[in-house]
Amino acid sequence: MNPIQRKLQNPLVGWKYSALVRFLLFVLLTAVLYASLTSRMIPQTYDIRVGTTAEKDILAPRAIENAIATEKAKEDAAQHVQPVYRIVSLKNEALIEAMFEKLQQINADSEVTIGDKVNIFKSVFPVLAQDHLDRQIQNFTISGQYNDALLQEMRKKISEQQYRIPEETFYKMPRLPKEDLTLMEPVAKEIVTRLMNDQIMDAQTVRAKVAELVNSSTLTKSMSREMVQEIVRAAITPNKFLDQKGTETAKGHARDNVKPVFVNKNDVLVSKGEPITADIYQRLSSLDMLQDEASYWPRVGLVIMVLLLALAVYMFVRQSSLAISANNVQLLMLLLIIVINLMGMKLFTLVQNLDYPYIGLLAPTAMGAMLIVILLDEKLAFMGSMLFAIMASMIFNMDHLQLFDFRYGLITIATSFAAIFSIQRAGQRSAILKAGVIVALMGMLLMGSLMMIEDHESKRNMLFALSFIVGSGLLTAVFVIGLLPFFETAFGILSPLKLVELSNPNHPLLRKLLTETPGTYHHSIMVGNLAETAAEAIGADGLLCRVGAYYHDIGKTKRPAYFIENQTNIENPHDKMDPELSKSIIVAHARDGVEMLKEYHIPKQIRDIAEQHHGTTLLQFFYHKAKKIAEASGDTTPVEEQDYRYDGPLAQSKEVAIVGIADCVEAAVRSLRSPNMEQIDSMVRKIIKGRLDDGQFNDCDLTTKELDQIARTLNETLLGIFHSRIEYPTNLPTSNQPPNLQNQEKRS
Repeated sequence: MNPIQRKLQNPLVGWKYSALVRFLLFVLLTAVLYASLTSRMIPQTYDIRVGTTAEKDILAPRAIENAIATEKAKEDAAQHVQPVYRIVSLKNEALIEAMFEKLQQINADSEVTIGDKVNIFKSVFPVLAQDHLDRQIQNFTISGQYNDALLQEMRKKISEQQYRIPEETFYKMPRLPKEDLTLMEPVAKEIVTRLMNDQIMDAQTVRAKVAELVNSSTLTKSMSREMVQEIVRAAITPNKFLDQKGTETAKGHARDNVKPVFVNKNDVLVSKGEPITADIYQRLSSLDMLQDEASYWPRVGLVIMVLLLALAVYMFVRQSSLAISANNVQLLMLLLIIVINLMGMKLFTLVQNLDYPYIGLLAPTAMGAMLIVILLDEKLAFMGSMLFAIMASMIFNMDHLQLFDFRYGLITIATSFAAIFSIQRAGQRSAILKAGVIVALMGMLLMGSLMMIEDHESKRNMLFALSFIVGSGLLTAVFVIGLLPFFETAFGILSPLKLVELSNPNHPLLRKLLTETPGTYHHSIMVGNLAETAAEAIGADGLLCRVGAYYHDIGKTKRPAYFIENQTNIENPHDKMDPELSKSIIVAHARDGVEMLKEYHIPKQIRDIAEQHHGTTLLQFFYHKAKKIAEASGDTTPVEEQDYRYDGPLAQSKEVAIVGIADCVEAAVRSLRSPNMEQIDSMVRKIIKGRLDDGQFNDCDLTTKELDQIARTLNETLLGIFHSRIEYPTNLPTSNQPPNLQNQEKRS
């Protein structure tokens, strides 16, 4: 029958290993996860009808887009977009060339009368301008350089602003000689090129500049200057046109760039006493906030998700080799840590709003992982970190555009891992503060990098976010330090930090042990070193063994002179005492030690070591001494072996058994003179076999393989301690005489 089966027989402790209790604990975990996410994932519903009035304020369950305000903002943005104009490169110098070519051609024909020439000029010049425009628009259409709407706008504006050459100008054109036309053409082309390089929307304004430019040219004849002015004015056209399609595209971009306008979480959607209109009813219906129309799929989905999370925790615990796989007390403690951590997260969501969007970073989300690694195990802490990261990414999600806000999940898992790595080997409570600083630094670096990658946050938001993370690290350390004593007391947990504190030589009991029983103190230190190395060799708690060994003989301080290691230059009182009395004194040190440890509020695990490290072993020396006395006196009453055994109980854990082995081994090996490897190995294995045969390991689940590993580890450690010494001359006085069997037994 193993220890768990024996414990199940006791109804007071049976629940600790009950499958039903374990099932109920995981049901409770599922309920906690569901309750933590309900307010975030499931909107509150209301029983209202159109035409009634709201009985109370209806608040937005989350950040909700205000469609009307968003559309108005988009229209405002579109209205503020300036019209888009395009500059079109028009080659109007070609029109000048065509006009002067006609002038040269017609004026050179002597058979045409002046009157006919005037009529020709009146009809040809407008056609030349129209043909020039048609050719350019056709070329633009073929190239696809400009859209059709812009080309239509171009034709319209040029036609509207077309210059009409005065009637009298046509009568003067036939009288222009070839030489003058030759001089006039380059001047006209130069002026047109110069003026058309500017952006022209109103051609009339530009045409007003022509006279000045012509008068400052190289032309000397007034007739030539007058004709050039009119021809240039006819060639000047607008070249900057409204691009309606481009304007609409720009307005579309402006609309698209408008961010949605949100109603903040907890803003009033409907005020108390406000009539419920059809629009309000439809809006609440679209948000699944009406009881008669609410969809149950979100609740079903949330149940499935939390069941999967709880199942993941269950499978991890079940498949682990840790004590929590069978111990409901540890499972309850894990569940309590999860609950406390989630409560901390929920607390900070109460003040989370769009004015301080990153205040959720102030929550001490790494607290749970730090507590788990200190009180339970680092593997469980890693699992817990993953769970807390998933929960944080949903609990602190504000926009609800997606189910998770990955930033909070990433920050939680990074800071939790930092807490685990920085605290798992910590030996002082001050190390928790250092771990809190490391948590803050890790969170700041990661959040800073995320903000730099996104590159759209204001300096104000960045400053707040980083400040909140620093506060989170400090709060994590403060809460862990504050909660540790509660868990240590409520669950009887002996954390590594507590063990290290108890190992401090300045502890009152250790000071008492050192000053009143220096021999026992030295023996306890040696036993602690042996027990720690042996425990670590088989995967047991080495730190508990070492600290437990320091206190295992604390009861000897009540009667120090009755134990051989403390007898310096005094007579051994047991030599003149009845063996029954001697046995009572020796056995009493275990009970006395437990009482003293209780008085100083030393944790139960260490008290168990003091009480159980001898188990029910036999005090052989006093048993045989009693038998000899009985034989010598002729007493026929048998001396019962049971009367000369320790009261027990048997070692209930591997750590207690290891301390008991180390205690006996240290005393026995020290009695050897110049021990070698063979002597040490023989002595160690003899002691272990004797205890095994005596049933001292029946309640602690030590396997023969582990006992063999303990023996080999003790051999190596003892050989290093009791190494060969220099042989001194035999005539030197020595006090290092081997104690007899009685002394060895009295040491224990």
